[in-house]
Amino acid sequence: MSLRAEVVVASNRAAAGVYEDTTGPLIIDFLRELGFTVDAPVVVPDGEPVGAAITAAVEGGARVVLTTGGTGLTPTDRTPEVTRALLDAEIPGIAEAIRAYGVAQGVPTAVLSRGLAGVVGSCVVVNLPGSRGGVKDGLAVLRPVLVHAAEQVVGSDH
Repeated sequence: MSLRAEVVVASNRAAAGVYEDTTGPLIIDFLRELGFTVDAPVVVPDGEPVGAAITAAVEGGARVVLTTGGTGLTPTDRTPEVTRALLDAEIPGIAEAIRAYGVAQGVPTAVLSRGLAGVVGSCVVVNLPGSRGGVKDGLAVLRPVLVHAAEQVVGSDH
């Protein structure tokens, strides 16, 4: 049986139909490569709708929720705040590794991402940046650890 995952895109403009999100499909492909069952991304405005989408995914049985967007410094970037309010425990090493990987790829602004990673119930939640490059860097960090993390959360053998 494959694990269920959800992708939440935090984008005021994409949610309003101003442009089509291109980060969600990248994440969907990545999750499917790892063997997760995942549907189309949920595209919502940043802020409380992101928290509601994460909560709905967890209540729907998702074992992994990856968000993209809303992790920067603009006044509308609220994804870390709504995520932190839901977390039972943080996994700071994941968020730190994503930022460090971005810097190592020659993107000094990666340190400005405020994305978090943690556990909500039996679900691993990770905030990825909203850019395609930031998403690719985050997925490179997650590739070797995400399935293991999703299994560990429920106490499965490693």
